[in-house]
This record gives sequence, structure tokens and C-alpha cells, in this order.
Amino acid sequence: MSSLSICAQLDSQENSTTIAAEKNKEVPNSSILVKSLVTEGLSDINRDRVNGLSVPENANELDLPEEEFSMFGGEAFANPAELFKKQLKNNLRMDESLEVKQYGSTTNQYLGDFKTSSVFVNVVYRDHEYPDGDRIRVFVNDDVVESNILLGPSFQGFKLDLKKGFNKIDFQALNQGSSGPNTAELQVMDDAGNLVSSNRWNLATGVKATIILVKE
Repeated sequence: MSSLSICAQLDSQENSTTIAAEKNKEVPNSSILVKSLVTEGLSDINRDRVNGLSVPENANELDLPEEEFSMFGGEAFANPAELFKKQLKNNLRMDESLEVKQYGSTTNQYLGDFKTSSVFVNVVYRDHEYPDGDRIRVFVNDDVVESNILLGPSFQGFKLDLKKGFNKIDFQALNQGSSGPNTAELQVMDDAGNLVSSNRWNLATGVKATIILVKE
């Protein structure tokens, strides 16, 4: 540290007096002071609060959510490609359903098989939507029994004498009317007037809907 020299002239005589300056007391570094308060003096104060603020005992032990955020809605996928494939399949199913509704099924439809002990059945059909010129052809055991039927709003059909065993009836769409697809409601009733089967179809041109009646 430096010393301060003061010179004074007394009685015209040149004398000098040296006064040693008092050493300044060192001010402790503020960062060291704060560290000391937190680490050394923490046992003497409330460890839960420093300067009015909450201090966790161990910041590394804070409760954190175990599950990570996922943009995939909580579903587990090995990679985004799996999510894309799933969405693509869902979209394809929706597109196929919409296509069938608008343009009709392009594959033959099986309407089921039914057992009956009746001697005959009445097979009737109609356009279950707005009649727009839909036409069908009907086969029984691969033989044509009705070659060109215009479907109207009311039921029409034919009586079928059943043979023992299988009786296969096919309904083929000849067109899709003015709006498409070929739409029809089918009912089969036994010789007592009981309903054996009731179905509907939506077909593209040339496609068949098939029902089988089994006479016991």
C-alpha cells in the first residue's frame, strides 16, 4: 500500500514529517460471501428458505413427469413411418367405403345361406332408394329365370319351388341407373308368409349378389 507524505513549513524552517497511512481493510469478494452463506452458514438458518425464496435441498431430485410428450397421441411407434402407414390404411378404408357408396361394390356379394322346410318361397325385390332405372338379371342354380327386370319403388318378384338341398339365387346388376350404383332391397318369404331373409345391395354394373336357400 502507498503512504502519504505531507510537508509543512514551520518558522521558515524546512522540516518534513512523514505520516504513515492506515491500511485499508480488505472487502471480501461478494461471490465468496454468498457462497459462504449458502454452504457454510446454511446449517444455522432455515435450509428451506434463503432471502425469502424456497431452496430445494437437491435440485436433481425434483419431481419430473416420467412420460415424454408425444406428437403421436400416446401411441407407441418405432418410427414415424409406422404412424404414416396406419393413417394411410385408415384413409384407404375410408376411400373404399366412399367408393362403394358412390359407385357400387366391384366384387360379388354373398348375402348368406338360410335353411327352410318350405315347399316354395316368394322372392321379391325393389329399388330401396330413389328409382332411377336400375335393372337386374336373376339366376337360379345358374339358369336365367328373369332376364331384365326394372326395379321400381314397390316390391315385385317370382315364386320359386325349392328342390331338396341347395338352391342358389344370383342377382346381377345390368346397369347403375342414372345416378348409381345399382341399389335394391331383397326379401325372401316361405310358403307360410314368414320372412326368411332380408338384404340390400349396392352393386357396380356386372356384379352379382348371391343368396343360398337350403331345403331340409
